[in-house]
Amino acid sequence: MKSAEALTGDNQISPSDKHDNTRLGVIFGLSAYLIWGSFPVFFKALEGATPLEIVCHRIFWSVVFLFILVTARRQFGQVITTLRNRQILLTLCGSTLLIATNWLVFIYAVQHGEVLQSSLGYFITPLLNILLGFIFLRERLNRWQLFSVLLALIGVLNLAFRHGQYPWIALSLAASFGLYGLLRKVAKVEAMIGLTVETLLLGPFALAYIIYLTTQQESSFLAGTLRLDLLLPLSGVVTAVPLLLFVAAARRLQLATVGFLQYITPSLHFILAVGLYNETFTRGHLISFIFIWAGLGVYSCNTVWKNRAAWRGKRSRLRDL
Repeated sequence: MKSAEALTGDNQISPSDKHDNTRLGVIFGLSAYLIWGSFPVFFKALEGATPLEIVCHRIFWSVVFLFILVTARRQFGQVITTLRNRQILLTLCGSTLLIATNWLVFIYAVQHGEVLQSSLGYFITPLLNILLGFIFLRERLNRWQLFSVLLALIGVLNLAFRHGQYPWIALSLAASFGLYGLLRKVAKVEAMIGLTVETLLLGPFALAYIIYLTTQQESSFLAGTLRLDLLLPLSGVVTAVPLLLFVAAARRLQLATVGFLQYITPSLHFILAVGLYNETFTRGHLISFIFIWAGLGVYSCNTVWKNRAAWRGKRSRLRDL
């Protein structure tokens, strides 16, 4: 009978190596979510260009940056293989439209002083993911998960009815990113390869619109503003880098740890909206956020409890062997 060490592979990975791997994963994860959390500052600096123009530059320069990366890593063959797989390609076509919508709505929110709504949207997203998993993937929904979703729903309804503000930006961001995650979970393709294919699908349309703006002398790029000439191409880099950091973190960390780190991004958006951009934050907003934060608290505690129970069960089975 094999020992527990042989079954788990612990005889090959020392505790110190595991500790270093986890620490590196935390560093990668923190870096990814801090970059995403600072996006309002970056895209605020692109004022002068329209949201659609910014999204097109974000797509085009992402294609350039990711093409260099996949070529350097000798993964371009995987991109071709993915493009030839009809089922995966169709799924990625859907995810492409969703992520482009998410980017466009987010940039619109930043430019129109609605960063608070973007924060709300990304706080809602984890709870929406639970609901999407239940509806489309037939994942079981326990009472605590259901309770967390209901708390978030109360928070959204409070803004919509009692406060008289329909949070369409927050709901659009949550829905587009939640459905995007659902499709990317179904499509069996590596994160960077998938993103490369998505940007390639949109690349020709993005480039065509950039050329159209240039011919109509309506382009903000190379139009005499050094700030935009530098930041618009950089938008492709800041799109790809945090995703690569996130993938590196996810490979090294437990899902529960990644789940807690994801709250960094909407928290930073919230701080920037209220503290730096002085967006309106009323008692109605506070009540809604309290309900949503409570939902996230219930969801997080339930996740930790489930992971601990699963780990105890695994250790018990190994001891029985």
